[in-house]
Amino acid sequence: MLVWFPPLMIVLAGLLGAAGVAAAAASSHATDGPRFASLALIALTQAPALLALGLYAGPGTVLRIGGLVIALGALLFCLDLASRQFIGNGLFPMSAPLGGMAMIAGWLLVGIGGLILRF
Repeated sequence: MLVWFPPLMIVLAGLLGAAGVAAAAASSHATDGPRFASLALIALTQAPALLALGLYAGPGTVLRIGGLVIALGALLFCLDLASRQFIGNGLFPMSAPLGGMAMIAGWLLVGIGGLILRF
C-alpha cells in the first residue's frame, strides 16, 4: 500500500472543502454568484469522496488512481473558475472542461475499482 496516498487524499479533501465553503459564501455576496456557486458545488461534492477514498485506502490500485484523477480534475476545474473570477482569464483553453472530464473518468475508475475488489 502506498503510505502517501491516505494523507494526500485527506489534505486535498480539506483544501477542496475549505474552498467550497468559501466559494459558497462568496456566491451569496458577490456580483458573479453563479461562477462561485459552480466552484462551490464541485468542491463540496468531490471533497467527501476524496476523504472517503483517503480513509479507506484499500488495496485497490484502480481506486487510488481514480481518487487521484478526481482530485486533479476537481482542482483544475476549481482553479480555472477562480482564475476567471479574479484574473479575468482561465488557466488555459478548455481547462474547465478538461477538469470535468477528468472527474468523470476518475469516478468511472472508482466504480471499476470497486468491481475489481468485489469479484
